[in-house]
Amino acid sequence: MSTSFPLSKIKVVLLENIHPKAVEIFQEAGFQVEHHPCAYQGQELIDVAGDAHIIGLRSKTKLTAEYFENAPRLWGVGCFCIGTNQVDLDSAARAGVPIFNAPFQNTRSVAELVICEIVALHRQLFDRSAGMHSGQWMKSAVGAHEIRGRTLGIVGYGRIGSQVSVLAEAMGLKVIFHDVVDVLPMGNAVAAKSLDDLLERSDVVTLHVPATDETRDMIGSRELAKMKKGSYLLNNARGKVVDIDALRSALDSGHINGAAVDVFPQEPSSNQESFASALQGANNVILTPHIGGSTIEAQESIAESAASRLVRLMNNGNTATAVNVPQVQLPRLHSDHHRIIHFHRNVPGVLGKLHTAIAELGINIAAEYLQSDPNHAYLILDISPSSREDELSERLRAFEETLRLRMLW
Repeated sequence: MSTSFPLSKIKVVLLENIHPKAVEIFQEAGFQVEHHPCAYQGQELIDVAGDAHIIGLRSKTKLTAEYFENAPRLWGVGCFCIGTNQVDLDSAARAGVPIFNAPFQNTRSVAELVICEIVALHRQLFDRSAGMHSGQWMKSAVGAHEIRGRTLGIVGYGRIGSQVSVLAEAMGLKVIFHDVVDVLPMGNAVAAKSLDDLLERSDVVTLHVPATDETRDMIGSRELAKMKKGSYLLNNARGKVVDIDALRSALDSGHINGAAVDVFPQEPSSNQESFASALQGANNVILTPHIGGSTIEAQESIAESAASRLVRLMNNGNTATAVNVPQVQLPRLHSDHHRIIHFHRNVPGVLGKLHTAIAELGINIAAEYLQSDPNHAYLILDISPSSREDELSERLRAFEETLRLRMLW
């Protein structure tokens, strides 16, 4: 009988300068780690990480169907960020590769940036600071306002939007919100009747929605015209949620008094590439390079969360919180048992074939747990040690329904 795959041979490739905490966690687990500061695409990505068991990335690296077809050893992907739009989730599932993200860990950092931007826009701090740097002394209260008593409209009242709500109320803002699902209001926040209602009533609108077909250009010329004259727009959500050209027109006309934008439809893939946007040069506009969640605290928390889940996947087979495959979690592998992890297509008869193979080889099942979605099934099976496990592995790999097989002990 062969041995379980040695931990020291598990290769982890981390891209885009992921926080060193992730390196520490993987190394403590006994894995080998390659840490790269930049994003890779296409053939270059395959050359760098085509032989990885685990790959970690942020928002710039794109994992396409081509990558999964050329990464036969891959067992897990960690998106060290909130979103998973950069990954072809269906192709990953067909390859039996769970995808994990970190949806909670940078919530506070983004929420704090929003509050900072609301204050800065109302006081025109960035324009005043730029003037000082160029030698201009512009001491005046014209156009500067307190935020206390103003109405903040939050579009998307999820993890970030609700935390913005709490911080905003503490600063004296009135909060209204709009979401496509029923959510529990925090504090004194009140749901708006519709998006249009929110836009018409808000002094400041902040966006916290995902990138979907429904949210693409959800704020365009029509919606900007609905907003109060002299109001402000903040987008720390996704780059394609706002029509940038329409926003520039609304700013130039004076209908919108200022904006803060952290995400853009096209963004440089590295710090070495130049950035261009129609919003450059506009008055009272804060532009930041997709840093809403980029604090040391958030990045360390993200690294710890995502890396720990990938370690549990490799050591125990757990897929709890994976976004693209059935979620399965069993207690840690008992020292007297061996564990079979079997990804397969969700069609009738697979379990019957598997149980028959186990019985014919005289192997005893100690524990079993299966979850499935319409297309895929994920099985964790604990067995008593047997001298015929190599035979069992060969039989299971030969099933036409098998997507991926691992054996742990």
